[in-house]
Amino acid sequence: QVQLVESGGGLVQAGGSLRLSCAASGRTSSTYVMGWFRQAPGKEREFVAALSWTRGNTYYADSVKGRFTISGDNAKNTVYLQMNSLKPEDTAVYYCAARYTSLIRTRPREYDYWGQGTQVTVSS
Repeated sequence: QVQLVESGGGLVQAGGSLRLSCAASGRTSSTYVMGWFRQAPGKEREFVAALSWTRGNTYYADSVKGRFTISGDNAKNTVYLQMNSLKPEDTAVYYCAARYTSLIRTRPREYDYWGQGTQVTVSS
């Protein structure tokens, strides 16, 4: 089992920045992928970004490319999502997720563990 705890959400004005953190505990190892997803009211959960600890590569949704950066601290089992130039359409609950594989995937059902989510609200 892996436990994921997100933090860092909040209210920010359009154009502002936030950094989300996701701390993993339990049965962690370096051979997995950490991802960020988000879900706005009335919408499906969507992929935002992911990082492969083993391969060291990252992948982003087109909607956040150039504005968001995913990074990680392997020693702390923590992954971060730096969000810059935030827009009102980025408003959502952001979830951290993990899957036991070195390959990045973008569909929620391909992830094994989930955090409880943290709210990000961007005002116009």
